[in-house]
Amino acid sequence: MTRTLAPLRTPDTPDPRSFTDAAEAVAHLRHLYDLSTDYLRREFARAIEGGMPDCRFRAYYPEIRITTTSYGRTDSRLSFGHVAEPGRYATTVTRPDLFASYLTQQIDLLMTSHDVPVIIGFSRTPIPVHFAVLNDAELSVPQDGVLPFLMRDVFDVPDLESTNDAIVNGVGFTYEDGARPLAPFTAQRIDYSLARLSHYTATDPSDFQNHVLFTNYQFYVDEFVAYGREALRDPASGYEELVGPMGQRLGPDDPDAPMVDPPKLPQMPTYHLTRKGGQGITLVNIGVGPSNAKTATDHIAVLRPHVWLMVGHCAGLRNSQSLGDFVLAHAYLREDHVLDDDLPVWVPIPALAEVQVALEDAVEHVTALEGFELKRIMRTGTVATIDNRNWELREQAGPVQRLSQSRAVALDMESATIAANGFRFRVPYGTLLCVSDKPLHGELKLPGMASAFYRTQVSRHLLIGIRAMEDLRDMPLERLHSRKLRSFEETAFL
Repeated sequence: MTRTLAPLRTPDTPDPRSFTDAAEAVAHLRHLYDLSTDYLRREFARAIEGGMPDCRFRAYYPEIRITTTSYGRTDSRLSFGHVAEPGRYATTVTRPDLFASYLTQQIDLLMTSHDVPVIIGFSRTPIPVHFAVLNDAELSVPQDGVLPFLMRDVFDVPDLESTNDAIVNGVGFTYEDGARPLAPFTAQRIDYSLARLSHYTATDPSDFQNHVLFTNYQFYVDEFVAYGREALRDPASGYEELVGPMGQRLGPDDPDAPMVDPPKLPQMPTYHLTRKGGQGITLVNIGVGPSNAKTATDHIAVLRPHVWLMVGHCAGLRNSQSLGDFVLAHAYLREDHVLDDDLPVWVPIPALAEVQVALEDAVEHVTALEGFELKRIMRTGTVATIDNRNWELREQAGPVQRLSQSRAVALDMESATIAANGFRFRVPYGTLLCVSDKPLHGELKLPGMASAFYRTQVSRHLLIGIRAMEDLRDMPLERLHSRKLRSFEETAFL
């Protein structure tokens, strides 16, 4: 028997409009997005109260669209802000309130590069009701079986057809009408990650800053909170708030107020030292392992940060290294395996000169060593990332041979994953590690050694990461977002 679907109801939708002013275009995006989400929230609330609806409800994401007809040459110095060739291009948009500055900047560059207007209207992509009610404290989507109707019979739910990484993975994504993508993520993919970020970090995506530090130990979090308190005491620092899990906020008026761990720690405790325009620093404790590193970067990437850096611990592989020495990664041996299907291991992950220089300058500044003297405490070389924490307990001939052939100077479980995902998502990346053990030379990470190491090195290491971020913050965006990260057929938006 053929099942008859209930009739479909949608909100009234205005016709697409043309804009030549980026700010006005973004304001209209916000208007359209609010029309759709208000409609879904209103009908969802009624459905919860009123029982089985007699129809289906649907609302659509807004979209940005342009058409170009010329191969006119754009500014070849820029790696973004233009499309590769004539054609139709589009992107669906979510949370234009959260992404207002980003969207304004990218739309303005696009119109300047091609001298064409942008068309703002509704797309053909439905908004899942889960994402429409996500930021409404009075509404939540219950599990199947709680309501008197099946959710997908009445409302749209997340769909993997538009919640994936097809664009950034370069597999030939196009929208239903053949338009090519303007931006690296679809609206549903962004909404999914915003929801996961709230879950994993216990902080709101709106608090994330443009400069992200990743670490693999709680000790760095403690030092970051202490640094944040000092920064808030200094009116000249420019920092405005220190935000922790579960909405904890410290400001210049109360920098010494307690900041406590929530009863149930999130999987990836995250802290934000905020600055006007998102120009502060976010620290994420991703824990240990490449799976966590991939998870964190998969979701943070949709916020389009300007740079992310790994500052964590590693095993030193050279006898000439000492505990506490630094390793500046200029290449990666990828044996983490979590990205093999998305970014094959034969893809090189280049060092980014702007980030490398900022990290080395920061080491020189904090340690007061420079030039040849800096080699006493820092090596530049290949970092190997593996997925087996206790690799040294197994037969070593194979791993050690690969480490030797690659000229690796350090080994960890996160850095290559973070760098590779930075490359995949076109987010500038870098790695500065600190040697905490030397397994090939009998110096294992044992409790007594570790505590002494932590007392003396964590604070200095974190200061180096913060100093590098502050240097990169002052760099023009077009210089930081290197052309090394872009292929020959790229999205116009960063």
